[in-house]
Amino acid sequence: MKNVGLILLLFWFLPMLVFAQQNPAARSAIESISIKGSVKEKDTREPIKNVEVKILGRGSVTTDVYGYFRIDARLGDELVISHSSFNTVRYTIKDNQNIEILVKDAPEKAKLKAFSKQKNEAIYQENLDAAKDALRKDAAVSIEYVTKALESVRDDDPAANKKKAQLYESLADIYKYWKQPDLAESNYLISLSNRYNADVKIKLGVAQLENKNYQTALNTFKQLQKSRLNSVQRIEVYEGLGDSHKGLQNYSEAITHYNKALSLSQRKGSDNKVISLNSKLAEVLRQKGDIKDAEEYLDNSVQLARRKDKKTAAKQRSVAADFYNKSNSYDKEIQLRKEALEDIENIEKVAGEAPLEEDKSLTPQVQNYKIASAFAAQDEFDEAITYLEESKKEAESKNDLIVQKDATRKLGEVYREKGELKKASEAFEEYEVIVDKLYIQKEQEISQAARFSRELAQRANRITTLEKDRELNETRYQLAFASQELADQQSLRQQIVIYFLIGLTILLLLAAYLMYRNMKQQRYANNLLALKSLRSQMNPHFIFNALNSVNTFIATSDERTANRYLTDFSLLMRAVLENSEEDFIPLEKEIELLELYVQLEHFRFQDKFEYTINVDPEIDVSNYTIPPMLLQPYVENAVWHGLRYKTEKGMLLIHFKKESNDSLEITIRDNGIGREKSRELKTQNQKLQKSRGMGNIKKRIAILNKMYKDKVDVFISDLDEDSQGTQVKLTLKKDR
Repeated sequence: MKNVGLILLLFWFLPMLVFAQQNPAARSAIESISIKGSVKEKDTREPIKNVEVKILGRGSVTTDVYGYFRIDARLGDELVISHSSFNTVRYTIKDNQNIEILVKDAPEKAKLKAFSKQKNEAIYQENLDAAKDALRKDAAVSIEYVTKALESVRDDDPAANKKKAQLYESLADIYKYWKQPDLAESNYLISLSNRYNADVKIKLGVAQLENKNYQTALNTFKQLQKSRLNSVQRIEVYEGLGDSHKGLQNYSEAITHYNKALSLSQRKGSDNKVISLNSKLAEVLRQKGDIKDAEEYLDNSVQLARRKDKKTAAKQRSVAADFYNKSNSYDKEIQLRKEALEDIENIEKVAGEAPLEEDKSLTPQVQNYKIASAFAAQDEFDEAITYLEESKKEAESKNDLIVQKDATRKLGEVYREKGELKKASEAFEEYEVIVDKLYIQKEQEISQAARFSRELAQRANRITTLEKDRELNETRYQLAFASQELADQQSLRQQIVIYFLIGLTILLLLAAYLMYRNMKQQRYANNLLALKSLRSQMNPHFIFNALNSVNTFIATSDERTANRYLTDFSLLMRAVLENSEEDFIPLEKEIELLELYVQLEHFRFQDKFEYTINVDPEIDVSNYTIPPMLLQPYVENAVWHGLRYKTEKGMLLIHFKKESNDSLEITIRDNGIGREKSRELKTQNQKLQKSRGMGNIKKRIAILNKMYKDKVDVFISDLDEDSQGTQVKLTLKKDR
């Protein structure tokens, strides 16, 4: 209300003030007037603070941080403006309009400014060069250099926009090299907004292609067609148009533009570009169905590549081999891969030279694997085995777990097709070991990638903040100027700025909170999805085993027993399916399900074991929850792999004991043949099959412990020293 009153008061006096300014008689009646003005540097228009503005015998004032001052004076008075950075200036007041006093730096000050400018220029160039040098080595370091270079750019620098364009282009190049095309695209756009450059716009189109924004990339390259381009740029634009149409599956348009780029490249003598374009034309023609024409372009690229260095030859032979693989021309594929393999081996023998780092397929292990796959596709198993063994050996020596895994799995498949089941089994067992190693390696790579993304985001935020600070300073400058022009609204203006900053801070905090909450919810949703997937795998596994029991009773013509078993099984199955969507169920329900399941197993193997289920009377089963079907796989293992192989009747004990106020211990103990003996008795077919029940339980427990802070602990051990019998102990913690 106070601000509204001030505004109304301003409107009330405004006509009187206008009348006083326009009426000479009224103006002459005022003995002194309030003079507002500013002091700025003549060349750069940069405001100068702490300048003394005085009227001899009447007092003085100093300029504020924005170069503004206000002083009471009469018409005809002389202002004396003095400061250490320039020679004293005198100004005679002629009217009450705002005045702007432009001063020129003293020689010493001018020299100091020139030195400062040279220093900033050196800092800018030094950091820009360092950023380019570090681009391929360390993204974070390279971005840090870009940030330092950006900090050295002054807004009053005539070349500020050009420098910002260069820096944001370098920043986009960093993101593009480190496989962050979305960030590269946004920074190329910022670079272009500061200064247009055809090369940068071509890079923008390439980044959009890598982002699979084919329509956007097509529009970018079409815009470039209207620009003045040199021959190299025109080749890049035609190729970009071809790539865009290929992504949009406009194959005829893609072929047209690739041919235009190819024609220009041939005239210019750019062999590498000719090779690349021939390969792209071959691939588009293959997708279109013109295999004969595609092979002609492909052969051209291979022949031309042979005249180049061995890296180019090897790369192009590998590309051609991939083409022939897709068209099932295995003999041609094998021949090309052998030639590529020979080139790669020759390259590795040369000191200090290695295959192209950006192409992971140009390695001996990959080429050997693909040669073996081609032989296997033609049922030439002995040749396939030779190359697979070589691929495994190379991959192991270079710690290439991915190829080692694929080669080992393929080796098992080839041995199986050949009928050598023992060797196939050994290969598959080795494959499982490699998969476990690869899983650990992938987890580490994912963790490193997450840290890398966070580092890039932090440095990108610093650059964004730097630019925001520049914009904020400019906003403050404009607000200060407006406050000098409209002094009566100064309080209102200040409040607007304060509210704006508070609102901006709140919005930033809210955005940060929403991002954090979204990430947390996403992780939680991923875990829930994984649990649901594992539960969905448990149910078919359990149903299959139970139906085997029904099948046994039917096979032995024991129809009445089968009907009775099936009735009890249907009760158990209904309860299991009702709980299948729950993460946790009351412990009481799990005990009931377990009793029913053990009863069914005992019904089938009455002569094999007796069982006891004990629940500590101190346990309040209503206060505990447990994941459904958590105990059943352990009981199933005890019966099927331990007790049913005993010659004499065994014993199964399931005991629920209170361990503390917040946890209880569940023990599943059997005096069966033990884990060691059970593994020896497995059939060949059983060894080849993965144990989904126990594997899924381990994964479920791991995810649940991650989500609910170590709710379940499991320990499995042999019961006796001679490995007879098995004991499983589960510690279940109460919800808090």
